[in-house]
Amino acid sequence: MRFSVLASGSTGNAVYVENDEHSFLVDVGLSGKKMEQLFANIDRDMKNLSGILVTHEHSDHIKGLGVIARKYNIPVFANAKTWTAMDGLVGTIPTDLCFDFDMETVKTFGGLDIQSFAVSHDAADPMFYTFNEDGRKLVVITDTGYVSDRMKGYIAAADAYVFESNHDVSMLQMGKYPWNIKRRILSDVGHVSNEDAAVAMADVVAEKPTQIYLAHLSKDNNMKDLARMSVEQTLQSCGIIAGEYLHLHDTDAVEPTKLVTV
Repeated sequence: MRFSVLASGSTGNAVYVENDEHSFLVDVGLSGKKMEQLFANIDRDMKNLSGILVTHEHSDHIKGLGVIARKYNIPVFANAKTWTAMDGLVGTIPTDLCFDFDMETVKTFGGLDIQSFAVSHDAADPMFYTFNEDGRKLVVITDTGYVSDRMKGYIAAADAYVFESNHDVSMLQMGKYPWNIKRRILSDVGHVSNEDAAVAMADVVAEKPTQIYLAHLSKDNNMKDLARMSVEQTLQSCGIIAGEYLHLHDTDAVEPTKLVTV
């Protein structure tokens, strides 16, 4: 199993996952043209996609969904409430490309098991995904106000994570956003901070080689170096030293990460 975080941040999100038989996109949060450029950067072609997995209806996750699905004839998977919430936002997707992926269920594609799980975010019915093949596990989890014990049960002991580290609390509190937006981000249906993400990581990682990609960083309320430092320090306070068996990686809003094997 291989993956690349094609883009991650406030302006657009997309994660590519493949095995030898199938390939999937988690969200299409950038324009069709930008998505094609990102695929070219990892030497892949969207016409070979087996499907698109939608997490929720916010524009930074579905901006290019309709265009890409129609152009390349790609099946789209989402839960019923998300399909309803996307109505009018992505144009008309042909019925034969529309599939339900219920909350907290598993779909199997060859040797790849994909499991959905609920998160806490201000969307209709937001959910993210784990990918499992031959005992190897990849987790994609962003856009959640907190990481509950139930979520931790789904994401525990993965070999790789794309994990939200959205904001630095002090930067957010001192920043230019109006208070209602700050309150939304800090709420239980907003986004997790660097420190809260690290505490959750400490609860779910196993003592084995683990790759964590810090994702969905706010362009106004976070920085890559700050996120990495904050996560490292918080992990250390929890007794985990980054660089021993757990390794942190940056993601970017416009540049994909290298395609790596889980």
